[in-house]
Amino acid sequence: MSAETLSLKLRVEFPDFRLELAEDLDLHGVTALFGPSGGGKSTLLRAVAGFETPLEGRIACGQALWFDSETGVNVAPHRRSVGFMFQGAALFPHLDVAGNLAFAEKRSRPATVPVTIRDVVAALDLEPLLGRRIAALSGGERQRVALGRTLLASPELLLLDEPLAALDRTRKAHILPYLEELPRRFRIPTVYVTHAIDEVAQLADRVLVLADGRVQAHGTTASIIERLDLQAFTGRFEAGVLVEAWVVRHEPRLRLTYLDLHGETLTMPMVERAPPGRAVRLRIRARDVAIATTRPEGLSIRNVLAGTVAEIGLEADTGFAEVLIQLRGDRIRARVTQAAVEDLRLERGMTVFALLRSVSFERMG
Repeated sequence: MSAETLSLKLRVEFPDFRLELAEDLDLHGVTALFGPSGGGKSTLLRAVAGFETPLEGRIACGQALWFDSETGVNVAPHRRSVGFMFQGAALFPHLDVAGNLAFAEKRSRPATVPVTIRDVVAALDLEPLLGRRIAALSGGERQRVALGRTLLASPELLLLDEPLAALDRTRKAHILPYLEELPRRFRIPTVYVTHAIDEVAQLADRVLVLADGRVQAHGTTASIIERLDLQAFTGRFEAGVLVEAWVVRHEPRLRLTYLDLHGETLTMPMVERAPPGRAVRLRIRARDVAIATTRPEGLSIRNVLAGTVAEIGLEADTGFAEVLIQLRGDRIRARVTQAAVEDLRLERGMTVFALLRSVSFERMG
């Protein structure tokens, strides 16, 4: 059975950088280590794996103590039950895909329910690649093979260090669904390093925000993405919210999916892999939300939701404002100009209508 908590209390120092934190990470699903480059994410992951020795502190995964500066405990990396996937695939070029996987399986740790080659081939769609040499694979295919090899270690904890950083948008979009399925198929808790908010929105259950070697925030993915005070890290252009809705039905003729959001009906481009009755995670970007003070008519925008203004955050340096709108069971954000705030006389508690220009499907529940 996998450990339930990763307990971290450590200090790592370099000549020009210090990482210092004390946090307990809930090891169910995916926890994202998120923040700007150079913030300490990869350093923290390497410390957990045993590749970086803290100056002082303690690292424990469930009941297993991996590092303790006071008692001199420092378990070697190969004795920590982790699977570590680096940014580069680091596959053996002299072996084909099947050979790389077989090598990993031979070196796997004893496990109650071991991960097999058959498991990873099915989960990552590797069957067509088994006979191919590494040099003949695309970047996304290499990452899928590297991920499969990491899973074959049968780890109790999976550590992924920006696995999509070297991929272009198309290849990233192709591999993200595979990563999304891992927690359900293998039930291995995962710590995922990234500086891309779209990866966080699609994959993570919780987020630890790191910057300048310090924890800036720690919470559920929805709560972190929603916070106005974290825009320096999440990005103004990508700011928004995550909500959970239920698939009601599909309309094949119009290529639409109808969703229920706390009694409100939403429509979006058809998502065929989300069957009726399934909970789905949606991302609504603030830049895709407009505000009206009366219910509009005669618009091409199909999704109009009634709510009340919960919060207004003014950006003095840009002339824009972020407005948080409370719906029946969720809150969404709108990015508008400060001139619009004045013209519409927006204030907290005011009834408004949120016009959703776009809704992005992130994942199934």
